[in-house]
Amino acid sequence: MPKRLTAQLLNTSMAAGRYYDDSGTGLHIYVRKSGSKSWSQKIRFGGKQLELGIGNYPMVSLAEARRIAAENKALAQRGINPKLERVKPKTIPSFKEVMEMALPSIQDELKNAKHKAQWRTTLETYALPSIGGTPVNDITVNEIHAVLQPIWKDKTETASRLRGRIEKVLDHAIVKRMMSPPNPAAWQGNLSVLLPKKAKVITKRNHPAIQLNDAQRWWAELKQRDGAGAKALMLLTLTASRSGEIRGMRWKELQMFEDVEAQKCGFVGIWTRPAERMKAKREHRVPITSSMYELICNTNDQTGLVFKSGKMTTLSDMTLSALMKRMHARDEYGFVDQRSGLPAVPHGLRSTFRDWVAETGQSREAAELQLAHQFGNPTEHAYYRTDLLDQRAKLLDRWHKFLEGLNG
Repeated sequence: MPKRLTAQLLNTSMAAGRYYDDSGTGLHIYVRKSGSKSWSQKIRFGGKQLELGIGNYPMVSLAEARRIAAENKALAQRGINPKLERVKPKTIPSFKEVMEMALPSIQDELKNAKHKAQWRTTLETYALPSIGGTPVNDITVNEIHAVLQPIWKDKTETASRLRGRIEKVLDHAIVKRMMSPPNPAAWQGNLSVLLPKKAKVITKRNHPAIQLNDAQRWWAELKQRDGAGAKALMLLTLTASRSGEIRGMRWKELQMFEDVEAQKCGFVGIWTRPAERMKAKREHRVPITSSMYELICNTNDQTGLVFKSGKMTTLSDMTLSALMKRMHARDEYGFVDQRSGLPAVPHGLRSTFRDWVAETGQSREAAELQLAHQFGNPTEHAYYRTDLLDQRAKLLDRWHKFLEGLNG
């Protein structure tokens, strides 16, 4: 039965066992056979019995143990789990401090070094000046709205990414019990009430493309260039690929046919691009035509990357972009997009390819498959279960002949 514990009793040699205090809080002292004594508390919460450790005696005095036990019971009566409440940090960190805690695990999920850097840069540029020093449990939807609203219309894509990154940082704080849910940076039913939908305000800007009537002049100029960057840009053009797909190309991804099989297929091999390097995260096969093979085969080192930088690493995206800028600057007329008037960029070459397909009446299905796009309705998706390699090889051969100024 509970009895009134006293300091005098606690300072004596007590037999091993549990001695309950009569304070009505479930507080008791647990005496071990060794003679050591520790405080504990049994309390009911949510229909279950919890046992909370309060500390060792005499480091925690009788009066202090009673005070803590009374606080725990009061929390339980208010519907707050005292066991969880006690693991909350005593001092609440700022948003910047939580960001530094969360970034390592977030960046471990990102493979691209550029994306890793952008994660930090975006938060440092737009979020930290406003909420960097604010304790995370003081951040409300109003603070998040104040960060996003000034750039939501003019820099919608950046603002949308910023919101998601703030949300992820605050998710870390919630899981670590530095703040209580819900997350003030959540979109649905939260910021969606205060900000217009991204699709309503964003103006899609297409990548500047080479005009068809400039394509042959541009291709002739590119063929005069040497180096891995020029060859990579040539293959990007011939295959209508994305920059990362070309720059990450590896010899082990290429399957070259025997002469007999190549003659039968109409192309000399297959390039299988792994899912992790594709935008849609699906493996994609590309027919290797003879003109493509001639472009890449003249190398003694057919291991690892097909196109290597001077340091034997992956070419940077800037290598291809800078090459196109130099070509634009050197040409008497330049190579600009017909609509925007801006200098063409590598990604815009995919649009040039699509323009050629449309202007010359080529197979839309083969072109979309070559671009690694999904097209049409579900019925069409089911019908085109093959990747039309033979049709795409003929398409790419005709595309190459167009660039060379040849008939066919």
